Amino acid sequence: MGKITDTVKILLIINVIFFLGSYFIIKPGPAMQLFALWFVEHPNFQFWQPLTHMFMHDLGSPWHIGFNMYALWMFGSPIENILGQKKFLFFYFSAGLGAALIHTLVNYFHFQSGYQMLIEAGFNPQEITGLLEKTVEAGSYMQSPDIPIEVHEKLFGSYNIPAVGASGAIYGVLVAFGMMFPNAALGLMFIPIPIKAKYFIPALILLDLFSGVTGFSIFGANIANWAHLGGALFGFIMMYYWKKNSFNDKRWY
Repeated sequence: MGKITDTVKILLIINVIFFLGSYFIIKPGPAMQLFALWFVEHPNFQFWQPLTHMFMHDLGSPWHIGFNMYALWMFGSPIENILGQKKFLFFYFSAGLGAALIHTLVNYFHFQSGYQMLIEAGFNPQEITGLLEKTVEAGSYMQSPDIPIEVHEKLFGSYNIPAVGASGAIYGVLVAFGMMFPNAALGLMFIPIPIKAKYFIPALILLDLFSGVTGFSIFGANIANWAHLGGALFGFIMMYYWKKNSFNDKRWY
């Protein structure tokens, strides 16, 4: 791991400022309401949240920001050295916004599927709105014999659980690192045996795909797997384009 680059250093500082500011200045509740990425039909949704959610992290777990900043430090600097500051910033924020887009589209699908099932079960729109507003925490769903609990969970989660974290953008950086340094041996803190990037990063993405499709996660609950996959997809598209054109004068900005 080489010296940290200037842009990565600034991104790290901004993330830490958001994390500490959400505790000691704005306070956790209002900070999440303002800056996390809420469902597009939720009253808390604001147009700036696809950007600001990239600097927010789970305020109840320092491990969330810790792992993300570790990954940004470890993989971001080599990619910035290759792309340069301006191109790296474009890449990072594009991957993060792509993650927000895919996450929102999947959430919208889950919401609409659950909403339609409730309509078909005899609920009217006002009753559904009341159900969503009264369901204040995961697990307190209204039971209906005609609707599987999984549908209630996805409907509630899509509407009431906001997305936070730099993970989507960082997954884009991870993919870029794997494409540029496929044979780099990654000795990560939670895996004692070094694994080449060309094996480790695809395996990580496949785990997210498995969790996103099945709902089962070995890393815990409330992980935005589709945001990870969205960031990885947009990162791959950009790096594939730039590698194919040998980083010549063709630009996306």
